[in-house]
Amino acid sequence: MESGADNRKDSEDDIRRARDLLQDAIESLSEGFALYDDDRRLVMCNQRYKEMNAAVADMLEPGLDWEILMRETARRGVYSDAVGREDAWVQARLQTTHDYVDEYELTHTDGTCYLVSTHPTKLGGFVVTRTDVTERKKAEFIEREGDLLVRTVLDASAAIVIMARTGDGQILYRSPAALELFGNTRSAKEHYANIDERADFITQMLADGQVDNYRLNVVAKGVVFPASISARFAEFRGEEVIVTSVTDLTEEVKSQELVKQVLEASPVPIQMTKAETGELLFTSLETAKETGEVRSYRSFFTDPDARPRFLQALREKGWLNDYRTEFVDQKGKVFPGAVSARLITFNGEEVIVSSTRDLTDELALQEEVSRQRDMLFQNEKMSALGELLAGVAHELNNPLSIVVGHSLMLREETNDADTLRRIDKISNAAERSAKIVKTFLAMARQQPTKMEPVNIYAVLATAIDVAGFGQQQDGVEILSQLPDDLPEILADADQITQVVINLIINAGQAISTSGIGDRVEVSSTVESSGNFLEIVIADNGPGIPENIRARIFEPFFTTKSVGDGTGIGLAFCHRIIHSHGGQIRLDPQAGQGSRFSIRLPLAKDQDDAGQKEVLQRDETAAKKVLVVDDEADVAEFVAEVLANEGFGVTIANSGHEAITCLKHRRYDVLLSDLNMPEIDGRGLYNALEADFPYLLGRCAFITGDTMGKASQALLKELDRPFLEKPVSPDELRKLVFGILGDVKEDR
Repeated sequence: MESGADNRKDSEDDIRRARDLLQDAIESLSEGFALYDDDRRLVMCNQRYKEMNAAVADMLEPGLDWEILMRETARRGVYSDAVGREDAWVQARLQTTHDYVDEYELTHTDGTCYLVSTHPTKLGGFVVTRTDVTERKKAEFIEREGDLLVRTVLDASAAIVIMARTGDGQILYRSPAALELFGNTRSAKEHYANIDERADFITQMLADGQVDNYRLNVVAKGVVFPASISARFAEFRGEEVIVTSVTDLTEEVKSQELVKQVLEASPVPIQMTKAETGELLFTSLETAKETGEVRSYRSFFTDPDARPRFLQALREKGWLNDYRTEFVDQKGKVFPGAVSARLITFNGEEVIVSSTRDLTDELALQEEVSRQRDMLFQNEKMSALGELLAGVAHELNNPLSIVVGHSLMLREETNDADTLRRIDKISNAAERSAKIVKTFLAMARQQPTKMEPVNIYAVLATAIDVAGFGQQQDGVEILSQLPDDLPEILADADQITQVVINLIINAGQAISTSGIGDRVEVSSTVESSGNFLEIVIADNGPGIPENIRARIFEPFFTTKSVGDGTGIGLAFCHRIIHSHGGQIRLDPQAGQGSRFSIRLPLAKDQDDAGQKEVLQRDETAAKKVLVVDDEADVAEFVAEVLANEGFGVTIANSGHEAITCLKHRRYDVLLSDLNMPEIDGRGLYNALEADFPYLLGRCAFITGDTMGKASQALLKELDRPFLEKPVSPDELRKLVFGILGDVKEDR
């Protein structure tokens, strides 16, 4: 047994030594070296490899997946040829991962350049080696710049100039005039009608070092003619060359070759085609990357009738800019494109010179900008609506408070059936008006979540009323099954109202659009655990297809037509419900139609709150309340409600009058309007801070302007209780009892 263990230990030691030896060996290399296994995961690499991949060196640890490395290098903008086409670049690299690649040139965006080779291993992996050729490229660039300068000068000259090797006559450079005369010949020997004459010419050159006006016969494109030649010896890139100028010219130029060179060297997708047949005459490399090897431009169009329409439009003007249609690439992928084209005559034929752009990314960007613009427009509309409703609410809420409040008080004070019937009509009409104002204020309001105990029955009833305005016209019936004794939940009533309205309207629109179904049902129950309340919105409409159910809560995902939906409705519902600690889901077993279930946590200690209010009601004797409101009728209504509960109430119809009252009497509670002339709610609160600090924790506000930015900011800053007009007697009682209870607990 010990011998076996010793053998294993020796074997492991040998493996470690071999691995260390291999690591030392690759570290000694001047090239970058990396080994990947058959799962395309990094096994080892040397420091030189990390240095050559400095932008992702932090990732180069054993176990790194090749695809992750490729995607990260593209994302970080390591390679210049990947910028703007990251996905295509990554796919191309992944497809050739296990292929043998020898000295593939890669240029980094920082200017460094490497020759990269990939060698498959027998075990299914591959080895990557890198050689830094940055300096060599720089040297070549400098040399090219020098050559370019010479070429620029000579190209600007009308002289026929040829530079050729002395020995074999291979041409290294020719001026445009020489190219026009002789064509694209490879050797200067081809220019001599008699090769022996070249030998005599070279002999004289060697004797004199130069030749001027040397006469001999030359041949250009099969035509022999006499010419006068002047030549000089020179050194070019370490070789002895002869620079020759010819005084006679050939007037014919192979224009087709010139055009071909220009087109093939073009860095943009450009092609030259016969107008009638679509036959490709020349094409750039960029076009070939998209179309592959094709003989006719017709195959580039997805619709066979698209090219005739394109040709007709081109012939009408002779030119087109950004003509849009659909194309297909060499992999069969259809993409939107824009063509700019010119109609010319070439070699006696009608020819189209055109350039094509892939509009996929551009259209996607335009769509996103349009979507963002629509969202901004909606936000601006909501903001404008909010400002409008703030003013409307302020004007309506004061008289509505009086009508609603006094009707409720009259109901409590009379037993006459006929009077009660009339009171109910007045009360119902006023409450309906108040509910409409509050509901549309809630829909327009944009403020942080305000969590407080909420009567969910009232929330659902309001949502059904609002959503029902439009659904009744579409023939969709909204049914409700809501117990009267639903417990309170801890939530923002406005936001939960918006969620339920959104779900009801979505269901109604699906029914109206499809013609399937006729009703939406809203129900609510308390779960058996007693901790959560469930709200269900179900319909008998077309339902939601199974293949998109997993995506319905994604932002901007919508199945509606362009202009009919933004894709933010259900995402908004999901965000709101989750911010409340609840859940929203689509029931996959709903059968016909769709069924959304919302779970929200119940408010805690509801029984304790009820007991607390009873105790507070028993302690109201001799408590004094100061009511401040510039609307006398509203102030009198509030005073009457509180007086009936046993409170001593003083009314002040301005901030100045309120301060005067405070100087002469001590009050237990102060209720104030926010918007008043001269001294408003803020001014009164500042007076409390300065002269009556004992009332800071005993004040609250009653206002009809919770939409105004100034009002919202003040209520948030002071963090004091408030009621939104119109108010009911019960809301007033709860507000005052709550303040007195908090004061008692603070003591």
